[in-house]
Amino acid sequence: MQQSYEIRPLTRGEIDTAVAWAAQEGWNPGPQDAACFAAQDPSGFWGGFLAGEMIACISVVTYGEAFAFLGFYIVDSAHRGQGYGYALWQRALEHAGQRTVGLDGVVDQQGNYRRSGFDLAWRNIRFGGVPKAALKVSDAYTLTWLEGLTGDVAALDARVFPAARPDFWQQWLCAPGHVSIAAYDEGGICAFGTLRRCQTGAKIAPLVATSRAAALAVLAGLLRDWPADQEIFLDVPEPNTVAVDLAQDLGLQPVFETARMYRGRKPEVAQDLIYGVTSFELG
Repeated sequence: MQQSYEIRPLTRGEIDTAVAWAAQEGWNPGPQDAACFAAQDPSGFWGGFLAGEMIACISVVTYGEAFAFLGFYIVDSAHRGQGYGYALWQRALEHAGQRTVGLDGVVDQQGNYRRSGFDLAWRNIRFGGVPKAALKVSDAYTLTWLEGLTGDVAALDARVFPAARPDFWQQWLCAPGHVSIAAYDEGGICAFGTLRRCQTGAKIAPLVATSRAAALAVLAGLLRDWPADQEIFLDVPEPNTVAVDLAQDLGLQPVFETARMYRGRKPEVAQDLIYGVTSFELG
């Protein structure tokens, strides 16, 4: 590793470059991802530079005083295996301090992550494809278009994510190309979700619901104007077998998987409510 190697936080424009690298890796980001991600923790994105050129990137984005999430760990192919990535990894993790850190990593890197103190919590499976049938909204639910974070959405999100994230949500729900819906029944809110246009198709991310029927109601609303021949993707925690069955019943097929791992105390989240993870990059 060359002594001139510099590690520092990324500028806003360099965060755009990190998202472009993610696209080249086949991670299928959305055009608004950089702006939404940077809104949560502008200091959480780091790069490694040789002669002023970025050769590696990573994010360790903080949520409050107790939680952080690691993503965007990419090293230029010409500089892999030389220690640049690991040095960046170590420096960026310092940004998390004593917080619990989560990540969604490729399965074959679990051993490396474990050596850095991360333990496996569960697998996430990305399901993708063209839905095989149009969905209808049940009369049991009322759908509301979300244009900003509401108290009931925040309360339901608190059951599936270990920290409040209002800055992220405000950006995510208002971003161009994002469509967000909440479903209500007689007892109040029972589901919410966002359709986010990506390089290929769209991701339903997140999809949080108290039942399969409520998840289907939000999906029906989100896909109402979506072209019938275009792909969608759902990132589903494998332990939520109801969500896995729903994705399969829609005609979607497994296309990718990650290992959800944590360093520190494993957060308690209601996996049975998660029908679609918000983001493999930010949790």
